[in-house]
Amino acid sequence: MMLTLQNSTSHPMSFILLGIPGLENSQFWIAFPFCAMYVVAIVGNIILLHVIRTDHTLHEPMYLFLAMLAVSDLVLSSSTQPKMLAIFWFHAHEIEYHACLTQVFFIHTFSSVESGVLMAMALDRYVAICFPLRHSSILTTSVVIRLGAAVLMRGLLCVSPCCFMVSRMPFCPSHVIPQAYCEHMAVLKLVCADTRINRGYGLFVAFSVGGFDMIVIGISYVMILRAVLQLPSGEARLKAFGTCASHICVILALYIPALFTFLTHRFGHHVPRVVHIMFANVYLLVPPMLNPIIYGVRTKQIRVRVIQGCCGKEP
Repeated sequence: MMLTLQNSTSHPMSFILLGIPGLENSQFWIAFPFCAMYVVAIVGNIILLHVIRTDHTLHEPMYLFLAMLAVSDLVLSSSTQPKMLAIFWFHAHEIEYHACLTQVFFIHTFSSVESGVLMAMALDRYVAICFPLRHSSILTTSVVIRLGAAVLMRGLLCVSPCCFMVSRMPFCPSHVIPQAYCEHMAVLKLVCADTRINRGYGLFVAFSVGGFDMIVIGISYVMILRAVLQLPSGEARLKAFGTCASHICVILALYIPALFTFLTHRFGHHVPRVVHIMFANVYLLVPPMLNPIIYGVRTKQIRVRVIQGCCGKEP
């Protein structure tokens, strides 16, 4: 395929996304489970948002954070999946340069937002279990909104320089990206210039944002565990653990594939490319699909509202 190449700032007009190298003959069929997961993610998160918006008893910190998580999931999955399905089904491998950078921006910004919301939810669980009588006075609606705004601004301010720096650099003649979406490191590998500053900044953002969130989450759950083990009643301990189980499942679903993808991109030179690309796709699709399922099944208030809505009953 012939590409119209450079403009005055040495940017390519477009890139070629290969999809899943090594599985080209199977991509048509792989797209069906990917499409099913995407539909579940979209429908599940929209239902979650609708339930939280319409039920005023759910306008509490935990559910407001859950609404933020649902919005992040919708943006994260929708920024990659439509183009990915177009590649798999219709061989639409070409992506325009600015569309590629836009995809980079949304993927990394809302990955940061998702991590930040999970951190805020861990703090909410800590306050709810360790200071139950002061929970409503500490985490007021205004505090929750400010936390959400801070998490969003952090993502915007940290990721914007990455996109700006890449946009100012010259690219090599090859414009082929060996995966199904534009990701910062994948685009950076096509640059014909010294990228050490870009790589260093990317590592700094990843470790400072992700590392800070994981430290806060870890400390929160250590404090929660100490408080729960001091409860006199076994039933009370079980109930306290139950309120955290959903959140822990969501954290694991996000961080395990995210860490694998991040580390293999930089250090996993011996990891088969197919494995790396599949985990990169899982990282952006599975958490948005699982989050509404996990919270819908394990959270009684949401489960009841969904059942009532399906049955046409009023609460």
